[in-house]
Amino acid sequence: MNEIDISRIITERFFEKFRQNLAVDVVIVGAGPSGLVAAHDLAKHGRRVVIIERKLAPGGGMWGGGMLFNEVVVQSDALPILRDFGITARERDNGLFSCDAVEMASGLIFGAVRAGAVLFNAVSVEDLIFREGRIAGVVVNWTPVVRLEMHVDPLMITSRAVLDATGHPAEVVATAARKAGIRLATPTGGVMGERPMWAERGEQSTVENTGRYYPGLYASGMAANNVQGGFRMGPIFGGMLLSGRKVARWIHDDLSD
Repeated sequence: MNEIDISRIITERFFEKFRQNLAVDVVIVGAGPSGLVAAHDLAKHGRRVVIIERKLAPGGGMWGGGMLFNEVVVQSDALPILRDFGITARERDNGLFSCDAVEMASGLIFGAVRAGAVLFNAVSVEDLIFREGRIAGVVVNWTPVVRLEMHVDPLMITSRAVLDATGHPAEVVATAARKAGIRLATPTGGVMGERPMWAERGEQSTVENTGRYYPGLYASGMAANNVQGGFRMGPIFGGMLLSGRKVARWIHDDLSD
């Protein structure tokens, strides 16, 4: 063993992995709860899935729990998803359960990758591929390159579907609407914007608003709420998990047609 062997193995394996995933079935932008559940379910159904995560650590907003108290809440109807990932839920009251935020985040990440999804972290989506009236992939660059505003041209990954799981900003759908000039499947045809906190209604609308907003373009979790004008709900994650499962079924069915 020497230093060259270590460097060679890392670079060879990374470029092999990247090259093998330049054309896939689904690109999921954002490795938060809904994106990770969707990735797990789609990969389990044999779909080739790439997750693009801007941050070094995947997991979205789960790690910090509520105001850095690293516990989160889920409802009883999301328990089957937690069981699929082997994540512990402790019953509290009013049909609510608590989960250790670190266990939940790490469990969803491990479950998605173990199912066959490929995750590229510290990578940002800066644009979309648009072909013949549909979204056909993403344009990517290293997150440090984007943040430092370095003039470095990106690379591209093509896909049959792109899922915006970026959370509150809904950056992918917003970029598509702005740059491609498309009309989204919303009452206004554009991104309607997230509404203030209403936990119960927000949990419902997270699932209700999940779906396809343009050919090849989908949104889940808080991204879907932002696109459709839903309420925010804070550190309760049942709706996020159910949203990921719902959009995975939707994408899988669309790709099967």
